[in-house]
Amino acid sequence: MIRMPLATASLLAIAISLAGCGEGKDKAAAPAPTPAATATAPAPAAAGKVDEAAAKAVVAHYADIVFAVYSDAESTAKTLQSAVDAFLAKPNADTLKAAKAAWVAARVPYLQSEVFRFGNTIIDDWEGQVNAWPLDEGLIDYVDKSYEHALGNPGATANIIANTEVQVGEDKIDVKDIIPEKLASLNELGGSEANVATGYHAIEFLLWGQDLNGTGPGAGNRPASDYLEGTGATGGHNDRRRAYLKSVTQLLVSDLEEMVGNWKPNVADNYRATLEAEPGETGLRKMLFGMGSLSLGELAGERMKVSLEANSPEDEHDCFSDNTHNSQFYDAKGIRNVYLGEYTRVDGTKMTGASLSSLVAKADPAADSALKADLEATEAKMQVIVDHANKGEHYDQLIAAGNTAGNQIVRDAIASLVKQTGSIEAAAGKLGISDLNPDNADHEF
Repeated sequence: MIRMPLATASLLAIAISLAGCGEGKDKAAAPAPTPAATATAPAPAAAGKVDEAAAKAVVAHYADIVFAVYSDAESTAKTLQSAVDAFLAKPNADTLKAAKAAWVAARVPYLQSEVFRFGNTIIDDWEGQVNAWPLDEGLIDYVDKSYEHALGNPGATANIIANTEVQVGEDKIDVKDIIPEKLASLNELGGSEANVATGYHAIEFLLWGQDLNGTGPGAGNRPASDYLEGTGATGGHNDRRRAYLKSVTQLLVSDLEEMVGNWKPNVADNYRATLEAEPGETGLRKMLFGMGSLSLGELAGERMKVSLEANSPEDEHDCFSDNTHNSQFYDAKGIRNVYLGEYTRVDGTKMTGASLSSLVAKADPAADSALKADLEATEAKMQVIVDHANKGEHYDQLIAAGNTAGNQIVRDAIASLVKQTGSIEAAAGKLGISDLNPDNADHEF
């Protein structure tokens, strides 16, 4: 999502109460209710200057983790690409199921990378082509007659797959050749952020199709026959749909390869080298700002508060696949990874090393303990959402109007994210970073 201006004041731990209203992309959410209670964080002790060598060691280990996470995202995307190729070679229920499973597996490392975005402009500028959402799926392919698109989107029903030329406002755009470069050029077509032509969510839509179940059970149910050629084919324009899925998956792999290169060690002129050459405090600030901004504005706000207030599955993150519970869990896991200096790779290898936690513990053990406790509490709240999904009640059902217990589960997770953001700011203060101001994406909590 596009981020809004930074918060103008530090946000402390609070308990919040949210209420839902409205449905669909074209209906605005009601303002958030006034918080039920506010807990003021204790005044920070005088912060001492962090040893430069210790700070540099933490930043260097952070860079190692970033490289590992993106390397895992790249390798799992290549596995997804192989599964897509196998599906296109023989479209049937089994090969489609395998491609879907590969997509879900590929999300695990990528989602743990999102905490790196906000402090590192090179990632945030790149991320839109890889993970932008929510998308108006009518830009890409056929949609149900009940489809509700973003208001004012001139490309909402362009249907690239069905047409070799699309009309967007006064402009006619040639889309005869479905190749990665062309698809990348169609993102934000006509100036609308809802026009997302590439990335994980475009692939998700092409594999699952629309989720027409609203806040009821069930995900998208696109038939494998949408990719058949000849007898038994459904959907129409299957040659172009096949080309689209192959091209968008290829683009995802190449985009991730690019980001891996930016973080490869021992390269004199890449982004990692620039980061490691900066003062240690600069790197620490980027790490903490990324943690706070994902925790507050993006995850608590854009990904949870918005969908809950509107009772809108259109605003959940992985809306076609009903994988949102995992998206939220691994986003939160990524925040905890950065603080603890830990990451468990897809092969099971666990990385550990110099961490923000070790620096904060040296400056103020109580602040370190408080933040670690909050991070653990948030992970537990996210696990509750995962557990419900595993038992058949997915995120889009939890946020349904009238689901009092489900709504409360989501509220509890949001409140925990907001509380941990206060602890992130307090920990930053112990390291001499008193003006962190994590991005709140223009949300009030």
